[in-house]
Amino acid sequence: MVTRRSILKASVAAAIAGTVPGRYFIPQAYAADSGPGLSDPTFQPKFSTPVPNALDPGFLFDFDADGEIRIGVGQSIQQTGLLNPSGSPTPTTVWGYGQVTGKPNKPRVRGLGYTWPGRTIVAQSGEPLEVRWENLLVDNKGDPLPPIITGKDNTLLGYGDYTGRSVIDESLHWAYSLHGYTNYSIADDGIPIVPHVHGGHTDFQYDGNPEFFFSPFWKVRGPQWLEKTYIYQNDQPAGTVWYHDHALGITRLNVYAGMAGFYIIRDDQDTGLPDNPLSLPAFPYEAAFAIQDKMFKDNGELFYPAFPGDPFYDDFITGEEASLPADIFPGGGPTGLAEFFGDHMVVNGAIWPYMEVERRNYRLRFLNGCDSRFLAAQFFEVPLGATDFSEATGPLPFTVIGSDQGLASAPTLVDTLLMETGSRYDVIFDFKTVTPGKRVIMRNLGGDDPFGGGILMPEDPRAFPEMELIMAFDVVLPLDTAVPDVSPTLPAVAAIVPGTPTRVRKVALFEGTDEFGRLQPLLGTAEPATDYAGTPVYWPSTPEYLSVGLIGQMEGSIAWHSPTTENPALGSTEEWEVWNVTGDAHPVHLHLVHFEVIGRQMIVWDTNADEDGFIPEGSSPAGNGTYLVPQPTVQHNSVAGDPDTYGQGFRIVNPLAGAVVNDTGPADGYVENAPKDMVTALPNQVTRIKMTFDKPGRYVWHCHILSHEDHEMMRVMHVGPGA
Repeated sequence: MVTRRSILKASVAAAIAGTVPGRYFIPQAYAADSGPGLSDPTFQPKFSTPVPNALDPGFLFDFDADGEIRIGVGQSIQQTGLLNPSGSPTPTTVWGYGQVTGKPNKPRVRGLGYTWPGRTIVAQSGEPLEVRWENLLVDNKGDPLPPIITGKDNTLLGYGDYTGRSVIDESLHWAYSLHGYTNYSIADDGIPIVPHVHGGHTDFQYDGNPEFFFSPFWKVRGPQWLEKTYIYQNDQPAGTVWYHDHALGITRLNVYAGMAGFYIIRDDQDTGLPDNPLSLPAFPYEAAFAIQDKMFKDNGELFYPAFPGDPFYDDFITGEEASLPADIFPGGGPTGLAEFFGDHMVVNGAIWPYMEVERRNYRLRFLNGCDSRFLAAQFFEVPLGATDFSEATGPLPFTVIGSDQGLASAPTLVDTLLMETGSRYDVIFDFKTVTPGKRVIMRNLGGDDPFGGGILMPEDPRAFPEMELIMAFDVVLPLDTAVPDVSPTLPAVAAIVPGTPTRVRKVALFEGTDEFGRLQPLLGTAEPATDYAGTPVYWPSTPEYLSVGLIGQMEGSIAWHSPTTENPALGSTEEWEVWNVTGDAHPVHLHLVHFEVIGRQMIVWDTNADEDGFIPEGSSPAGNGTYLVPQPTVQHNSVAGDPDTYGQGFRIVNPLAGAVVNDTGPADGYVENAPKDMVTALPNQVTRIKMTFDKPGRYVWHCHILSHEDHEMMRVMHVGPGA
């Protein structure tokens, strides 16, 4: 297998005929030039802006006595610490969450207003909360707001002043492309949203399914929409959950605009109070940080590439010979790109911030909220005021005590921690190990390109050198001796997921191409699909499928809208084998459940297969391992008889797993001994996870590279009958 990715360059007609693919992507470095009119990250100050603490009591949402609240999504202006080319602070327009009051058609935002990240929700385990989420992306007249994330025009009108163009790609399978919704538009009906509490053990109707979307004032409601008020039972242990938007086909853009925040669950052990039974540090010695990468224009506006001349466009469009018809993509865009890597690191809405700390234990909760960027975190002691590692000592050890949905089975001492996109890690850092008056820089060893498994800094210069820096901690505060410096003890933890699996399910990760020849990551199966009762699931007997030979039992790569293949029985415990036959790692997320990471194995490839997993023309399989065959992908807009409306994917034949992988442990930065809802599925490997499906209904599973799930690496996961 190649080290980055393999993409089939073959037509649907050739795939049906059984021909062997010819050419694939060649590994390449992304362009480092952000382009004129965009903020230069080397010019921006480092560690000069104080970081907001998402667990500050003044930053928490206020629920009423009955556990109810109204939370709206609206537009606001926020200072990130960004400077314009003249060196003056420049604000950024964002779409954030805020608490609202007043009449539904005349809401008023209260408190801090709409913020990025959204204010933190703190829930008590076992105590329900009711949230009425409101889409308030309208102006003072009640008219829909235009998109705030734009691509730049090719003509410079003034210093940093470009004519903005919407980056919403309406060729994708998105909210207003669905059957019965094509008469709606952003201009007339507004931006659709739907909140998802990521990591929540939530009933399906409140889970944030992408097709449960709604426009401002619920004028447009998605095909699965049910209720205005969401009920969160919080029937789960304490953990670092978060909430973000999940609207179909525009999740990457809505989250990028600011729609994300922490949702912290407490229980009788992890109380958040100074006298908690586990001796965990409490505020102000507990902090939560959402880490995201962004690009900005010189004038402070958020920027997202989607047009010719933008960063990454050549990597995914021109350089790969995708064909974008001018009637759909005037001027070559806007188009979705397969991945996004920003050149400004943002923590809780501030670029490269800092925090002043005492010499004691701190509990630090980290969220990787990036689109595509894996983070590999280390900590180094440097002189106060330093912004590089020329006089660094380290890496310094720290202790991981938990992950996505709770505390770990045991503390793990590490000096490097891999954080996949969408994941959360709960760590204890002892600043007593730092020289008084010094600074600690949180360093990122992860690269500026798709993650393949290795987490050390590449030998070649990275595309965005500033992204080696995340934030700083200045050890300058006097020790408050009135507050004990606690040393945490973790409780005895039973099995993360008890019980023996009643089914082993083979699912798979693929990367093919869409109808325009663009990279299209896909999910699917590595076996013929069956439902919760073991009954075969068949391809639809419609012309769109029959005309390209998709008949019989479903398997291989499958787009979002095709029939459900992941249909666990209610109450069942399953082991999933996640077969990654792409060249990149993918952060896999399942809604509803937490899971236990069991381990990984290498894929055993057929000895007659080539380096990309295919049997060369004129050869036959040896029968001793795995290989791939081409398979058409029915798109949401495919037309029977028109091969130009189909994508291209794959099917796995004779899946065989072999040697156990031993280099994904703490020494390599992987800490997975806690309840997880994210797992890094590495290329050329089978990743095994175990979970119990204890609520019925319609959920989803997907890759949490947001650009991937939007196009279209996401599938329905329906628990019990009714899929």
